[in-house]
Amino acid sequence: MSTASVLKVASAQYPIGQPKSLAEWREKIAVWVRHGAETGADLLVFPEYAAIEQAACFGPEVYSDLQVTLTKVAELAADRIQHHLDLAKQHRVHILAGSGPVLLSDGRFVNAAQLVTPDGLIGEQEKLIMTPFERNWGISAGGPVRVFETAVATIGIAICYDSEFPLLVRAMAEAGAEVILVPSCTERVSGYHRVRTGSRARALENTIATVQSPTVGDAPWSPAIDYNSGAAGIYVPSEYGISDNGIVAEGALNAAQWVTATIDLARLRDVRTSGEMRNYRDWSMQPGAPAAPVAVETVKLV
Repeated sequence: MSTASVLKVASAQYPIGQPKSLAEWREKIAVWVRHGAETGADLLVFPEYAAIEQAACFGPEVYSDLQVTLTKVAELAADRIQHHLDLAKQHRVHILAGSGPVLLSDGRFVNAAQLVTPDGLIGEQEKLIMTPFERNWGISAGGPVRVFETAVATIGIAICYDSEFPLLVRAMAEAGAEVILVPSCTERVSGYHRVRTGSRARALENTIATVQSPTVGDAPWSPAIDYNSGAAGIYVPSEYGISDNGIVAEGALNAAQWVTATIDLARLRDVRTSGEMRNYRDWSMQPGAPAAPVAVETVKLV
């Protein structure tokens, strides 16, 4: 587990555009990372399915066909990850790259997000529970559940819908995660609020911080990410000395912006055993709490 006492995080409300070339897309990401790093953040978080934006670079024969889009964007995964690695090294920040389709050796697509470090290390979390839309698209559930030990914090990643399932995040917390990143992509405001509610509940239950990063804006060219609603947020339990309402920071709905906050990791550790309430400790007291948690793989990114 990381021993860092504070973590400054920047969460993107990332606007889906229609880049005309991969060079234009790379420059857009570079500008966003530069501006995020200028906030002084240790960790930059991009949203779910931000990678789908790359399909626009290849014209309507690619971006108007969902299956062709998934194939093309998956082909770009290695180059996309390398671009984020280069930017992480340049700006000395950790980055959660926007998730996208990855093609497995058995021919299935999964939705995966990569956490990259300024020292060139990569961790990957696949989405675990598919929405009805993803099932229709042909995206499969991935795994395993992982936590990532980094120089700035021990981190879990619950991609969008995954954040709405308590046992998944509980397993990450029991494996040492103190910060859960929640990249999201929701068409409607109602979807955004579902993920926001899940993020806030997971922070309360586990005495941790959660960081939501959404796609925003309209992209009618894409059958996958045509409409996007949301706001970034950094959440903690409502506890004296941490936050009265559990909201450390939130952005303006649907605005393109970075939302930043400093998370007091040391204080969160303290309130697990000395807070007004002891939700993390008392989890096992609820009837039906599983005796054995979900299996978690720990990945060292230090």
